[in-house]
Amino acid sequence: MADAPLPSLDAISSCVTGYDPAALPIAQAREFIDRLVPRLTATEFLPLRSALGRIVARDVISGIDVPAHDNSAMDGYALRGADLAADAPTVLQVVGSGFAGKAFQGEVGPAQCVRIMTGAEMPAGLDTVAPQELVNLKDERITIAPGVLSTGDNRRFAGEDLARGGVALEAGRLIRPAELGLLASLGHGQIEVRRRLRVAFFSTGNELRSVGEPLEPGCVYDSNRYTLWGMLTRLGVDVLDMGVVRDDPVALEAAFSAAAANADVVITSGGVSVGDTDYTKMVMSRLGDVLFWRIAMRPGRPMAIGRIASEGRHAILFGLPGNPVAVMVTFYALVRDALLTMGGAQTQPLPILRARTVTAVRKKPGRTEFQRAILAPGADGVWQVRLTGTQGSGILRSMSEANCLMVLNHDQHRIAAGDFVDVMPFEGLV
Repeated sequence: MADAPLPSLDAISSCVTGYDPAALPIAQAREFIDRLVPRLTATEFLPLRSALGRIVARDVISGIDVPAHDNSAMDGYALRGADLAADAPTVLQVVGSGFAGKAFQGEVGPAQCVRIMTGAEMPAGLDTVAPQELVNLKDERITIAPGVLSTGDNRRFAGEDLARGGVALEAGRLIRPAELGLLASLGHGQIEVRRRLRVAFFSTGNELRSVGEPLEPGCVYDSNRYTLWGMLTRLGVDVLDMGVVRDDPVALEAAFSAAAANADVVITSGGVSVGDTDYTKMVMSRLGDVLFWRIAMRPGRPMAIGRIASEGRHAILFGLPGNPVAVMVTFYALVRDALLTMGGAQTQPLPILRARTVTAVRKKPGRTEFQRAILAPGADGVWQVRLTGTQGSGILRSMSEANCLMVLNHDQHRIAAGDFVDVMPFEGLV
């Protein structure tokens, strides 16, 4: 990122109501992060078929009307609405045909009509289309029963979809298949998009081993880099996996420096909990402006947030807890939206449903809890949700079995069976 005067973290925290790093509600943590993270400005031009999943950099203005002319919304007969009889059958003579790409060129007189296909340009003076299933054709004349058709029916106006000079796509829009089609309908072969956000990530801990390495007694395979890779990839950012870094100040400083020099964001897992080896926190603090939070949430209470510098660049730092489920929950709750914001995307709140809980759930007020759960329609068609079982923050299997998170909000207390709760479906977390 470009080097520029940056507000200190203390200055940012002073603007956040209720800021308390020892017990920070999620709402205040999100507000702080939104004030902290910069917005990327660099852009590039891409051909349409390379732009799927990217973010529109500038408003796209339509240079044409779409559709370009008044046209028929269905197969049938184009006519004048004024010719429709109110209380008797309407009989009209068919004087020609119009097709998409080959309009009818003649004149249409009173009590006459034109056979027309979907998308064909409306003949001059005609304003209504009678669907072919509503008419009776005999000897080049059609009969329309009274009351089945009104003036203007089944006619699409020029510019009805997009008017010349109007905004077709706003800056910040995610380009999905529909957006590609919309751009193509305007004749655009390329689109200006935001540069991809670059995110470096690594895990810390002497006990961690990468997949493929032998597993000594007391060691575990590192799963966090794989879940982080998956979550980051689904957000469409460029990822730099820096592996496992041992608890050693020299190794940690080298990893942080390399990450900050090559990425916009650095994400770590492990080393930020009370009782963890002090090296990670020490190195974070030495390389930048970093705060250590205890967030009022479960799982995922410990977190580091701030900036670290290397080679004249600043990178945003998210230091996540080490437990596998806590990593995922903290990412979804606090990091995901920040990355989208930095990349220039419009605000995309996580989808929340309301569902009836099958069982009672114990919960302490004063913190937000994210419980792994399974969402499914009940026998009465109402969505219902049940927990997957044991909710320990190290039990990744329960996260795999779940298809959602049950979100128990900050001030909620005990939840009884049959109560409605907030639910965050996993398939919406893109």
